[in-house]
Amino acid sequence: MIRIEQLHKNYTVDGRSVSALRNINLQVRKGSVFGIIGRSGAGKSTLLRALNLLERPSGGHVYIDGQDITLLDSTGLHQLRQRVGMVFQHFNLLNAKTVAENIDFPLKLAGQHTREQRSRRVDELLELVGLADQKDKYPSQLSGGQKQRVGIARAIANYPHLLLCDEATSALDPETTQAILRLLLDINQKLGLTIVLITHEMQVIRTLCDQVAVIDAGEIVESGDVTDVFLHPQHAVTKSLVAENQALDMDDLNFSGRAPGSLLLRLTYTGAATWQPILSRIAAQTKAQMAILQGTIARIKNTPYGQLLVELDATAAEKESLFELFRQMQVRYEIIEGEAR
Repeated sequence: MIRIEQLHKNYTVDGRSVSALRNINLQVRKGSVFGIIGRSGAGKSTLLRALNLLERPSGGHVYIDGQDITLLDSTGLHQLRQRVGMVFQHFNLLNAKTVAENIDFPLKLAGQHTREQRSRRVDELLELVGLADQKDKYPSQLSGGQKQRVGIARAIANYPHLLLCDEATSALDPETTQAILRLLLDINQKLGLTIVLITHEMQVIRTLCDQVAVIDAGEIVESGDVTDVFLHPQHAVTKSLVAENQALDMDDLNFSGRAPGSLLLRLTYTGAATWQPILSRIAAQTKAQMAILQGTIARIKNTPYGQLLVELDATAAEKESLFELFRQMQVRYEIIEGEAR
C-alpha cells in the first residue's frame, strides 16, 4: 500500500538548512493501522503530511499503490487527494456550515456525484459515525468528540483508500478518546481502510495499531509489529514512551532483599500462551524457586499478553532447564539483574 524510501525533508531557517526528516524507510500494509509515535518536534507531522504532499519532501520517494506520488503534477496531486482522507487535531470544520454541509463539502468539490447521491452518502456517513440526529446542527453546538466524528465522516466521504490522522485524539478527554479510537477501528475493519496516524501517546498505539514506527529527531529509531515494540522495546526513546504506559513499574520495587545469586527476570507471553498454566508447569517440572514480584494480563489491540516480574533462585543446571522450559512454552524471558550462570 505505502512504501517510503530514503525520504528526507529540509527547511531553511535564518539562512541555514535544518533537517526535519532523515533517511526515512517504511512500509505500510494495505488494510492495516500504522502508528507513528514520537515526542513533540520529532518530525511525525512532517512525515504524515508527506503522504499527501501537504509537505513536499526534499528527496526520496513515497509510493502509494505502486505510484511514486513525489512525481505527480498538479492534476495528479488533485486526484491523489481524492484518494487520501485526512483527520485533523483541531477538527478544521467550517463553522458557518451544518454538520451535513461539512460532510457534503468534499463531495461537492469532487463534482462526481448528483445532489441525491451526495445526500444519500451524507446520511450513510452520519449513521456510520453515530451522528444521524445531529445533521442540522452547527459545529459550535457540538462537543469535541462530536466535532471529530464529523471530521472523520468528512475525511472518508470520497471513498478514500488511505486515511491520515494528525493527532486526532489529543484535544479530547480520555473517555472521548477511547470512543474515537473505537470508531476508527470500526471503520478500518468495516471498510478495509488503511489508516496512518501520528500520536505522542503509547496508549493510542496499543489500542488501535497493528504496526508502529518510533521517530526521534527526524529519524525512525525503531519499527515493527506493535506487540514486539511495546513488549520488547530496544531504543531508549521507545523504552521511555513504553514506560509511561507500562504495567510493570520497576521504580516501585525494592530489590535489596534479593537472595544472593538470584536472578530478576521479566517473563512475557502472548496469544494463546497467555491463558496457559505457566506457573503450575514450572513448579511441576523444575526445582527452581521463583517469587512473583509483579504481574499483569492485558491486551494490545486484539492480542492478549501477560507479563511477570519474578525473582529466581536456582542452580546453574536448574536455570538452564528452566530457560529451556520457557522456550517450549513460548515464554520470552529477559534478565533484568543477575547472572544466567
